[in-house]
Amino acid sequence: MEIRIHNSWTKYLEKEFNKLYFRQLTDFVNLEYKIGECYPKKAEIFNAFLHCSFQNIKVVIIGQDPYHGENQANGLCFSVNEGIKHPPSLKNIFKEIETDLNIPYPKNGNLERWAKQGVLLLNTVLTVRHSKPASHKAKGWEKFTDAVIKTINEKKRNTIFLLWGASAKKKAKLINENHHFILPSGHPSPLSANKGYWFNNKHFSTANSLLKTAHLSTIDWS
Repeated sequence: MEIRIHNSWTKYLEKEFNKLYFRQLTDFVNLEYKIGECYPKKAEIFNAFLHCSFQNIKVVIIGQDPYHGENQANGLCFSVNEGIKHPPSLKNIFKEIETDLNIPYPKNGNLERWAKQGVLLLNTVLTVRHSKPASHKAKGWEKFTDAVIKTINEKKRNTIFLLWGASAKKKAKLINENHHFILPSGHPSPLSANKGYWFNNKHFSTANSLLKTAHLSTIDWS
């Protein structure tokens, strides 16, 4: 497993990387990538920590696990590389932004532009086997992402956590609402969104309003 992260994360995560569970997780992931097709590419597994520095974090979006289709996952939750057809969840995210902020639907589905502004795009599980959603669940990733959220909770203030879906909502217990903001919602996948659990959550306008209240620069969600 290739760990490529922004150097600002090193002092917070290196202890985690040396723990037994993480070494076991690394062995599992390496074997899975060796015997079958897994996503994202090994070099992109930690892209959330590469494209958003620790100091820059203002918003944390938490999803479930990566897209399990070919050429989709790129290490940032809900994101795909430019030129890749937008998966249904990403379509629904962009539709919500359209109605919430009157921002036109974008052609480019690569959310690296959000990460650079301080949006940590974090799945609860960072890898997946081809065509098998949740196939890398309960192998250690959840423990790692718990540690990430605990660190942000302890070391940062006024961070806005957007918890999308049941897996993400479980992380709420790790966040001190006296120091941070929690905005829960259904998952943007059609299974949830079409039942009324996603659309009109106004998370994007609300996040920017909260950033203004905290005297922080807002996010350009276009």
